[in-house]
Amino acid sequence: MKNGTKSFLRITFLVFIWGSWWWSLNQPLSPVINLSVIVGGVLLTYPLAWLAGKNLRRHPTMEHAVRTTTFVHIGLGFTFGVPIVRAVSTYNDWTGWVIPIPPVLGLGLVIVSGAAFLLTVINLALKGSGAPFYIVLSQKLAADWMYAWTRNPMALTVLALFLSLGIWFQSTLFLIWVIFDFAPAYVFFAKVFEEKELEIRFGPSYKEYKARTPMFWPRKPDRL
Repeated sequence: MKNGTKSFLRITFLVFIWGSWWWSLNQPLSPVINLSVIVGGVLLTYPLAWLAGKNLRRHPTMEHAVRTTTFVHIGLGFTFGVPIVRAVSTYNDWTGWVIPIPPVLGLGLVIVSGAAFLLTVINLALKGSGAPFYIVLSQKLAADWMYAWTRNPMALTVLALFLSLGIWFQSTLFLIWVIFDFAPAYVFFAKVFEEKELEIRFGPSYKEYKARTPMFWPRKPDRL
């Protein structure tokens, strides 16, 4: 497939995903159906990651890994993207127990965690020549700066951002969703699929990086 065709398809899929988010944002769903989308949508990440990881283990080639990763990221646009949009836009409908923490504290945490997330995006762009989601798959292994402390700084900053949003919203149910639904699904995806595709695409350099860098919990690099 020519590069021009690939770029066209990539943009088309991206527009389609964003369109689904916009559609989801404006749908007046009942509380039961809304929560089903928010919780159940994330749960679909498990079979997606498992099947894709199994597929990679059967065909561990660079070309296949790139193609599979592209389609998996498209799938995540629905299993993660739509539930996140619904959760953030409808939290007032399912706030549940109110957290007795001043919203201004949560807002401050949102600003800090949001800035940290942007730093990981910049880090990936400069050191990995890539971008989040499947906009541009990383061309090089990002192993410096924030990625020297943990293999998943973007995941950590996203989780921190969502937890901060829950505190800002003063919503215990939102925090429960992040901790017990979204976070485990993300960890499963990273462990079952993402690590395997990175191992295929970057070979021994990723194995070496994986051996010296923790998966999630940050640790000071030995070389600093």
